[in-house]
Amino acid sequence: MSDPKPAPETASPTGGDASSPRAVLFSGARVFDGRSDELTAPTSVLIVDGKIASVGGTEDVPSHALTIDADGRTLTPGFIDAHAHVMLQPTVPEMAGSDLAHHALYGASMAKLYLSRGYTTIRDTGGNTFSLKRAIDSGMNQGPRIYPSGPIISQTAGHGDFTPMSEPARLLGGHRDNMQRDGHLLVVDGVSDMLQAVRYVLGRGASQVKLAVGGGCASDRDPLDVTEFTAEEIEAAVKAAGDWNTYVATHVYNPTGIRRAVEAGARTIEHGNLVDAETLELMKDHGTWLCPQVIVYVSDPPGLAEVTKEKFAQAREGLDTLFELTKKTGFDRIGFGSDIISAPDTLAGINEEFVHRTKWFSPAEILRQATGNNGRLVALAGMRNPYPGTLGVIEPGALADVLLVDGNPLDDPSVLTDPEQNLLVIVKDGQVVKNALADDR
Repeated sequence: MSDPKPAPETASPTGGDASSPRAVLFSGARVFDGRSDELTAPTSVLIVDGKIASVGGTEDVPSHALTIDADGRTLTPGFIDAHAHVMLQPTVPEMAGSDLAHHALYGASMAKLYLSRGYTTIRDTGGNTFSLKRAIDSGMNQGPRIYPSGPIISQTAGHGDFTPMSEPARLLGGHRDNMQRDGHLLVVDGVSDMLQAVRYVLGRGASQVKLAVGGGCASDRDPLDVTEFTAEEIEAAVKAAGDWNTYVATHVYNPTGIRRAVEAGARTIEHGNLVDAETLELMKDHGTWLCPQVIVYVSDPPGLAEVTKEKFAQAREGLDTLFELTKKTGFDRIGFGSDIISAPDTLAGINEEFVHRTKWFSPAEILRQATGNNGRLVALAGMRNPYPGTLGVIEPGALADVLLVDGNPLDDPSVLTDPEQNLLVIVKDGQVVKNALADDR
């Protein structure tokens, strides 16, 4: 596997140049605001001290502001990947046979890659990202804002249990596998252990809790139809997360597991490929979010066992039904995620997700999913939100994460698949991370 192209080098607390001005004026930009169906006429957007100060006015522009002539190009909110695994990019054998320091080096590299593709925020839904998040926030490393879940919490023989078959059960003195010891996964059984696990990850700094409540594609021993964790166990997790004023996200494909999670109070369903109409209506009634992915199913990750390939095929075939049902029922609480693991080359092409979704959604719907919708989704973290403020939109008062695109992704989302050429300016938290227009002068 070839190495992906490295992201551009910068250094600042938010991934931009430390000398970058705290005021930036875009002039002549056609704005996609994260909510609308169309671009605005050419207008101005002023950023001051990490927030959008104004849209459409040029008064009160600080004298030290950096002015960028957009020349009619498209200004969008920074993209948000609401189902990322930035630390889980080594292959499964690599993960099992190396230490956390190796995983962290991978994660730091992938964080830079994410930002270079326009992702100013990710919700990491499984992996030991706590130190990486701190390194990015402090300026030690370049990367997106991270909403960390910490380890995926799984039952024995569930989606997060990669204990070798040669290892005896923990009931018989068996040991936890490396993925658990390194903090990427955590296997528990029973209400008492669930409460301890949820409180542990929240105490480490998780912004939300991630449970595996159904079988998974990337794990060998749990078919997709399997329902995991009892209702009492899920309810205990939801209650403990609620006590910390945040929520539970749940990995699950099958309708039984989805219903159990929704009725227990989970706020997001990750995947959901095998949902049926009745279950989607239940999600709609409960205000539950759906965070699906497409790119991860287009081609199988490398090195899969035959049984795992069959599960990926099953999930792939479910996408048509899933998205047709969302259209039929008017379900619109749909996020945008990738779920790319053990595939740095695929992660380098993450923006192909925008093109893959055009089979079911309009370009405007897809852009809303990756910006305004995902901004609402990550805000479910409530008081555990590590970045208080509004993300995913361009409006006065919102956090200043914006991208200047050469082309109109509402007409042709494929312009986003060549970020080196077409992502001309990347701004995160008001700091200029990339400015190809300045480089051209």
